[in-house]
Amino acid sequence: MSDDTVPVTVTIFDKEFRIACPPEEKEGLETSARYVNEMMIQLRDSGRIIGTEKIAVMAALHIAHELLSNRQNHQRQHGYSPQLRQRLRALDDQVRAVLHAAKQFDV
Repeated sequence: MSDDTVPVTVTIFDKEFRIACPPEEKEGLETSARYVNEMMIQLRDSGRIIGTEKIAVMAALHIAHELLSNRQNHQRQHGYSPQLRQRLRALDDQVRAVLHAAKQFDV
């Protein structure tokens, strides 16, 4: 961990992940982790998908679809503001970090 990051422990699908992130992104990372966890629980509880790995992949696909749909809708209506581009990049980084951590822990 570098000096400009803090350790953040999040729980997704009953597994803990310790992730380093800048202090100003801690809240966003925790919110993202809760969202991923909720999506995975929702998919598991639907009974249509069996297996943690499949549930994780389907959750990632659902979240990516939501992100891309929202991005397209917003761009059609307003174009991208610099703030939105920055926020979307931050969300994308957070999703990638969670997926990378999940891959490392064989979720």
